[in-house]
Amino acid sequence: MALVVKRLVLAFVFATVAVAMIAPRSAHAADVTVLLDQAKLIKLPEKVATVVVGNPLIADASLQPGSLMVVTGKGYGSTNMIALDRSGSVLMEKTIEVQGPREHVVTLHRGIERETYSCAPYCQRRITLGDSNAYFTSTIGQTTVRNTQAQAAAAR
Repeated sequence: MALVVKRLVLAFVFATVAVAMIAPRSAHAADVTVLLDQAKLIKLPEKVATVVVGNPLIADASLQPGSLMVVTGKGYGSTNMIALDRSGSVLMEKTIEVQGPREHVVTLHRGIERETYSCAPYCQRRITLGDSNAYFTSTIGQTTVRNTQAQAAAAR
């Protein structure tokens, strides 16, 4: 009887270990999370000379004085960033994840057409990747005209 119990316990331990080995692993959390169309300051190690971003369609990075880097979210997804010194040695490596806005955003779906609005406190059109082509083009066109007029007025 004791031998049967020992074998059952041993079988249970082996089964638990086997399940733990084949169970899916959780995804690695990003070192830096930034929202789409927003920027975040990152402190870099001393003597960084070059920053390389794996996919510049997802994030952009620019070196600033004082060992700072500005990371800007350009598109949804995950990429990596490598900081190098003048000799090419890696000083830092980070994963950057760009996520969509979380607060005060309303997404309207009409069949396959999508529109996004920023509602803080009143809902206004928002240019967001993934919106339908007509909505996106119209909104960005209005934004471009407005910005051009503002620059012309400032130049006067």
